[in-house]
Amino acid sequence: MTSRESGILLHITSLPSGYGIGDLGESAYDFVDFLREGGQRLWQILPLNPTGFKDSPYQSFSTFAGNPLLICPEELKKWDLLTSADLLSAPEFPTDNIDYGEVINFKNELFKKAYTNFAALTRHPLKAPYEAFVGLNKVWLDDYALFMALKFHFINARSKPENTKDYPAFVRLNKKYLNEEQLADYYYGAVWQSWPEAISKRDTTAINKWREKLANEIEYYQFLQFIFAKQFSSLKAYANENDIKIIGDIPIFVALDSSDCWANTSLFMLDENGNPTGVAGVPPDYFSEEGQLWGNPLYEWTEMKKTGYAWWIERIKKSLAFCDVVRIDHFRGFEAYWRVPYGEATARNGMWMPGPGRDLFEVIKEKMGDLPIIAENLGVITPEVEALRNDFGLPGMKVIQFGFDACQGNEHLPHNFDTSHAVVYTGTHDNDTTIGWYDDSSTEVQDQFRRYLNVSGEDVAWDMIRLAFLSVAQMAIVPMQDVLRQGKTARMNTPGTADGNWQYRLDSADLNVEIAKQLKSLSLLGDRNISQRLDE
Repeated sequence: MTSRESGILLHITSLPSGYGIGDLGESAYDFVDFLREGGQRLWQILPLNPTGFKDSPYQSFSTFAGNPLLICPEELKKWDLLTSADLLSAPEFPTDNIDYGEVINFKNELFKKAYTNFAALTRHPLKAPYEAFVGLNKVWLDDYALFMALKFHFINARSKPENTKDYPAFVRLNKKYLNEEQLADYYYGAVWQSWPEAISKRDTTAINKWREKLANEIEYYQFLQFIFAKQFSSLKAYANENDIKIIGDIPIFVALDSSDCWANTSLFMLDENGNPTGVAGVPPDYFSEEGQLWGNPLYEWTEMKKTGYAWWIERIKKSLAFCDVVRIDHFRGFEAYWRVPYGEATARNGMWMPGPGRDLFEVIKEKMGDLPIIAENLGVITPEVEALRNDFGLPGMKVIQFGFDACQGNEHLPHNFDTSHAVVYTGTHDNDTTIGWYDDSSTEVQDQFRRYLNVSGEDVAWDMIRLAFLSVAQMAIVPMQDVLRQGKTARMNTPGTADGNWQYRLDSADLNVEIAKQLKSLSLLGDRNISQRLDE
């Protein structure tokens, strides 16, 4: 990562499509074309994993699996697994946001048809690649497919009153940790701790019994993962052919309700019933006065070390098989993490605990060499965190929106960047859009912004983009909402809130030639490594 590059932050779910959510079909290829025409070389996305609680890509059923909602139905038709009539059954989805409930219902119905058609065929061009995929990915795929089959088996069973006789016992066991609403969500949503004891604790006999009983459902989830991998690999190849690198995202923690946690309980801080003994979050900060209570289980780093950090090695390998560069979210948690007692209502009453530090990254470097990793070093950052990042040569992040509250010596302002080995953002998926940020800022901050950039404040989004592109940072990445000069209604996520996030959508008309020209001109001005395409 030595050349100067720039790019766009936009998750795949935000792309235009006729099926209620962005996917890996034509619009994704159109976006690669837009990036190329705009002189960009980087496309940053959010985690690709199946979304769980409140549709967050940071609360996933598996850190290894791909999100089936990103599968393009049109491609399934090209492979003769769906018909035109199947696709015409799509409801009228909103185009400016994502209705996850409707999308999930529609796509699940389509995918089950596709799988049924695939399973009924004795010969098909995808049969041999599918079998090879299942064999190559057994280390995570077997557990994930069984986990999903079990989860939805119990969800369906508990929709009938006669199958909920064990609910009172679940309540008695968990009421000290969960409120009434959460108890119902956990039970009727079939988190793995609510399953019958034999299978929740992975008794071998129970595992074998359920694998046999749910064999068809297990194969369905394996099929979806194969299709996802095939479609995403084709998109990545197209991006790379067009000189575009994809930057992925690895959340530091995994969800409690995940196959990762269920299949590897010894690697997490859990009690004998599978409940966390402490959960992840961050103390009060820029985003929240109460801190952020994420609720993820914490790692048993001592047990991780005994395995040579094998689970983490596999996780990074899997991410880099899909992406050219990965951002590791909440990097500071490797030096020290905020542990909140399970059952707390906020993150205030936590405490800092030591992480694996250098030990983990020395093993990663020994096993995998120097890796294209971006360290998300935002929040409460200490000299020890920065030393860990610098010792392994990992670029950190600068977010210009953070620079104007206290300008004196603020590390997020370009004149204070202490190195070019960094990635600069106008804002991230957790920030408001630049226009939304400016509109909500105090008059003092607005004045500081205008004076720092010597601008009128009439075009704050592109003024901020220009500042990022002209900075010394090797990489400059801006959210698509800023490129489109969109306000706060286009925000992707508001930390500390559970509802209304992850719904942002583009319109196909947004990817137009004029905006691409403006981006290319600004990239040229900032010497963002586009000289080889100037004559195109």
